[in-house]
This record gives sequence, structure tokens and C-alpha cells, in this order.
Amino acid sequence: MLNDEICKLRDKLNKSIEQDEDYAIVYQLSIELDELIAKYYKELKNSKKKLAMMML
Repeated sequence: MLNDEICKLRDKLNKSIEQDEDYAIVYQLSIELDELIAKYYKELKNSKKKLAMMML
């Protein structure tokens, strides 16, 4: 599930920050997390549209 992927990547990002990993790694993880979150909201929006269409 997308929510699980977001949680796992968020944890990985937090650990990399705590361990003071290279900025490039932290930045890349941050970008990946942002993309997953955007995908999550896009899917949520689409599912709400489908639900609304079914209610008509």
C-alpha cells in the first residue's frame, strides 16, 4: 500500500538525517518521499472523484 511505502521512506529519511549522512542522500530520499506523497494525494483525489460520480 502506498501509505506503508510513505511510512517506510519517511523512517529511512529520518534515520539518514539522525546519522548525519551525506546531504545528497538525504536530499534524494526527500525527493522520493515528496513524490510518493504527491502520488498518494493524486490517487485520493481520483478516488473521491470516482465516488462522487457513482453518487450521481
